[in-house]
Amino acid sequence: MDSSSMPMPMSDPNAWATAMNNLGMAPISMTGPPLMPDFDPSMGMMTGMAPMNPMMPGLGMVPPPLSQDLPIIKEIIHCKTCTLFPPNPNLPPPATRERPPGCKTVFVGGLPENATEQLIVEVFGQCGEIIAIRKSKKNFCHIRFAEEFTVDKALFLSGYRIRLGSSTDKKDTGRLHVDFAQARDDLYEWECHQRMLAREERHRRRMEEDRLRPPSPPPIVHYSEHECSQLGDKIKDDGNFAEAVRVLLTWVERGEVNRRNANNFYSMIQSSNSHIRRLMGEKAAHEKEMEEAKEKFKTALAGILAQFEQIVSVFHAASKQKAWDHFSKAQRKNLDVWRKQAEEIRNMHNEELMGIRREEEMEMSDDDMEDTHPPDCKDSDDSVAQVEALKEENDSLRCQLDAYRNEVELLKQEQGKSQPMRSEEDNTHSQQLSFLQQALQGMQKQLLTLREELKQREVELEKSTEDKQQLENQVQNLREGLQNLKSTNTPQLETSNRDDRGSQESANQANESAVSSVVSCSQEKEAPPEKNPSSPVQSEREALLVGIISTFLHVHPFGASIEYICSYLQRLDTKIHPSEVEALLSRLPCTFRQELTGVGASLEKRWSFCGFQGIRST
Repeated sequence: MDSSSMPMPMSDPNAWATAMNNLGMAPISMTGPPLMPDFDPSMGMMTGMAPMNPMMPGLGMVPPPLSQDLPIIKEIIHCKTCTLFPPNPNLPPPATRERPPGCKTVFVGGLPENATEQLIVEVFGQCGEIIAIRKSKKNFCHIRFAEEFTVDKALFLSGYRIRLGSSTDKKDTGRLHVDFAQARDDLYEWECHQRMLAREERHRRRMEEDRLRPPSPPPIVHYSEHECSQLGDKIKDDGNFAEAVRVLLTWVERGEVNRRNANNFYSMIQSSNSHIRRLMGEKAAHEKEMEEAKEKFKTALAGILAQFEQIVSVFHAASKQKAWDHFSKAQRKNLDVWRKQAEEIRNMHNEELMGIRREEEMEMSDDDMEDTHPPDCKDSDDSVAQVEALKEENDSLRCQLDAYRNEVELLKQEQGKSQPMRSEEDNTHSQQLSFLQQALQGMQKQLLTLREELKQREVELEKSTEDKQQLENQVQNLREGLQNLKSTNTPQLETSNRDDRGSQESANQANESAVSSVVSCSQEKEAPPEKNPSSPVQSEREALLVGIISTFLHVHPFGASIEYICSYLQRLDTKIHPSEVEALLSRLPCTFRQELTGVGASLEKRWSFCGFQGIRST
């Protein structure tokens, strides 16, 4: 609904101006006539017109906006048919929704029941141009403005109490609630506007990319007689030679050469070849200019380096005791800093100059190596040998030169060092000495620990030798006992043989085993006795087993199982089997005896040594 045809008189324009100024924006009137030149700012009047709102745009009456830190003061607003009363300043500001993008429509609730569209235009028309009003029967409406910023002005009226005229009837009063509208028809327009802006931005970017894109090379024309004649003239010209050669290369690659135009192409290629001498001359001229520039730079750098040497010598002279004692502490500190900076710059320039000279010498050596190639091909072997000899000589000379340079730089650095540098060297020497002392102490500790370990091992060795001696004594005793047993059991076996054959066979087996073990183990007798083929001990190995088992069981008076005995014997020889040991023990009943110990499930067979009892019985 257009409100341009509706007048907007105000009984108190200053109150409305103050309210809009508190918001920080000047109110825009949609009913103001065109500006006239006879406006009197001091009177706020126009000639021949009724009083108007002095806050309209263009009148120049808007005071400067107030600071945001100051509290906003809302005053009473008097309109033609209604009055707006501000809310309580102590209450919090009315709540609003999140602002939708591009919102130009507001929701106005709390209108009086007797409110009309003319009243709505009268109140909200001061905020800006109204495009449409959608009023409902339930005391609310939607107002669509022409501009987006006018919505903020309309939100300022939220919370005001409205009264129509001077009536106190409930239908003529209400409390305004202004908020962003949710059901709005300007969303489509805003989206269209955004899409238009995106299209414009894409077009702008595309135009910018096209402007910055390098131009495409011009197309190469096809071969013709006319183009060939023009190209021949361009090839002879020094300025157009590069472009002409590119065209000639394209023609040759395309396959434009045939028998008819082969002479033309040959002449163009010959013209291209004639430019080689010119290019070589230009290269030589540029190289000459570069050499001259290098010489100038080298001479200038040498002069700068000489001046740096003089500055450094001045600092060294000032650091001597004659002049050093007369400077203050701060001056000495500055002199040290300046001296170090000068030395660093001097060394940097010196390294740069030495690098230039080194490059020149490398180039000279490469040139010499190229010149040493002999022209004759007949003496190729001699030339190769000469080249290798020259290379080796050149390498040796180069190494000597680098060594001399290093020595010169070291001498310069040693000469440039002052007293503080000497103190640093002393510190480094002292640190090295301390490190060496710590290393010596660690080695001494290691030697002490090694000595202690050696002593412990010597003690262990002595103990092992003693144990070995004891075992040898026991074995010797056993041998003597077996020999006595043999001498005493012989007559007893003969008498028992007459009585009982079974007892005679067992006794003979025991005697024969004892005799064989004694004979095999003893080395003191001059001649061994004759072996009985029915002896229980059939080999020297079994005799040794009998002696070791006898010693083992003598240490265990309560006997030992066959598994325990075999575990001990397997430490000496892993090939020993329990069945073999059990068979050997069973063949010697007078020496070893099997007993059953334990009750029930704990019943166990144990073998014990009974050789001494057999001697007593016999």
